[in-house]
Amino acid sequence: MKPHTYGFLKEAGRVINSGQARSLAFTGNIYDMFCSVEQESEHYVPLVNYLSQSWNLPGILVVVYELNGPIRFLSEDASQKMRDAWLRWRSGYDANEIAVKRMTAKGKVAEDLDNILNTYDDSLRKAINNPTLALELLRQLCLCSRTSVDHKPCLDERLIIIVESADLVIPEAPIVSLNDKDRQRVSICHDWFSDPGFVNGDDTVVLIAESRSQLHHRVSTLPHLLDVEVPSPDMMIRKHFISWFNRTQLHDRKIKLWGSQEDLAIFTAGLSLHAVMQLLKGASHENKKLTQESVLEKVESYIQSQLGEDVVEFKKPKHSLKDIVGFTDLKQFLKGELLPRFSATGEESLAGAAVAGPIGGGKTFIFEAVAAELDMVVLVIKNIRSQWFGQTDVIFERLRRVLNALSKVLIFIDEADTQLGGVGADAHPTERRLTGRIQSMMSDPQMRGRVIWLLVTARIHLLSPDLRRPGRAGDLIIPVLDPEGSDIDDFLAWVIKPALGRSPDAEQLKALRKATQTYSAASYAALRSELKAKASRLDTKLSFDQIIEIIKDHLPPAIGATRRYQTLQALLNCTRRSLLPKEAQNDAGKRNSWEAELFQLERQGIS
Repeated sequence: MKPHTYGFLKEAGRVINSGQARSLAFTGNIYDMFCSVEQESEHYVPLVNYLSQSWNLPGILVVVYELNGPIRFLSEDASQKMRDAWLRWRSGYDANEIAVKRMTAKGKVAEDLDNILNTYDDSLRKAINNPTLALELLRQLCLCSRTSVDHKPCLDERLIIIVESADLVIPEAPIVSLNDKDRQRVSICHDWFSDPGFVNGDDTVVLIAESRSQLHHRVSTLPHLLDVEVPSPDMMIRKHFISWFNRTQLHDRKIKLWGSQEDLAIFTAGLSLHAVMQLLKGASHENKKLTQESVLEKVESYIQSQLGEDVVEFKKPKHSLKDIVGFTDLKQFLKGELLPRFSATGEESLAGAAVAGPIGGGKTFIFEAVAAELDMVVLVIKNIRSQWFGQTDVIFERLRRVLNALSKVLIFIDEADTQLGGVGADAHPTERRLTGRIQSMMSDPQMRGRVIWLLVTARIHLLSPDLRRPGRAGDLIIPVLDPEGSDIDDFLAWVIKPALGRSPDAEQLKALRKATQTYSAASYAALRSELKAKASRLDTKLSFDQIIEIIKDHLPPAIGATRRYQTLQALLNCTRRSLLPKEAQNDAGKRNSWEAELFQLERQGIS
């Protein structure tokens, strides 16, 4: 495939030529640049220009409408053809009759012909800054195109009408909040695109908007309107652009790289060509070498600017699994099973995993370390929902384009039960759509091995059952439980050593175990912090008796029943027998006792 031949253009061509649809919505990466070839010279142009040049072919008349701009044709010859067709349509005379009447007719006939042309020209002028009039005029151009006079079509060519910024022309909003002009434009498009004459004709209307959800739902839900997605540039397109950019620079402005142009194309995954050009222009102007670090910084800042800093952040954990205290069996499982599956590609890889366990159990800290071990891009979803009408769908579609562009990425969603809603009848429609789309992405075969979903939650039972099924996060549900056995001793040694100056002996460990028998990982971390602070204030090491007194002063928060409920849910949802407590791994009755205990807690109102 040539670098300047795009799949979305071929897809649109198939739809138009087959007559499958006469109204198309170009969505996705619509604000980028596209390679166009004229007279054997390559240059990059906006999407509207690219489509106009690509479709400027014999038998096709391209009309472009830009908001607050004129209705324009690609040439004076094309404009005159449309003007002549309009005259034939309005007068009812064929071309030969009009020529004769212009030469011989006197008075009213000639005046009527001139009035038709003057009205047409006047309508084109008034359509500037008047999108309602512009849409109606464009609709009438299609009526003119498909009308015949004396069995001859008024226009020999077929029309392709390109409407830029269609989301501003027919914006999505509750119908009651639209003004009269907005409603009129929605009505025009609805009637136009669903008119049987238009649907079965040869003319095509192309609406350009970043997302179909930005178009008013009375139009976007029409079955006659088909989507054509413009994807983010892939590695080959970025490589071609980098090569083209370098060829167009003066000798002393050639870009300097840490590696090859192909390396740069790989590391710029996720960037639009506009963003790549910014990066290259900056390096060219400063005459400095581009480094991997500067490219990755650009990728991060660009993705955050597209999605919003309140939506995602790039995670760069500083700790790894060797910094995790305790959790001996879990760490062994993570190293031997989870990390190889996350690093694999194709069918050997995991689509995702869910992490369950009580609050304060160390889930986030442990799996941030897992992310650090993977050495790949880690995106943390902070809040994908928007307060603005229809914006949640737009954010999701931007996220999907970013994920499709990146070669390998881990999606980390903490507090997943609040980030991802349900799909039941009581859920908000936006929430159902969002959850449904994320579920679909998780099980998308094209994303398997490239996009890994890691859902962390203390309330695993609140995740949609569709998310917890095999093929999605349900492939692997990992419980993170409070420390037991020798793991408790590891935690106690870690807690006490900075303040005591040494590890506790066997008798001291026994006393500490008794004093901290209800502690979680978070409780141990809080105690370690307090002991270190106390020793720092006294400027001396603490005695063991002082440490015991500090521990005895602590009262556990009143969340024991809630944590027990969350622990039981984690145990019941676990998908690996080897991750259960050892005494329960081969005891079938243990599960029944957990379910009975869970039922009793629910009867007490704990959930």
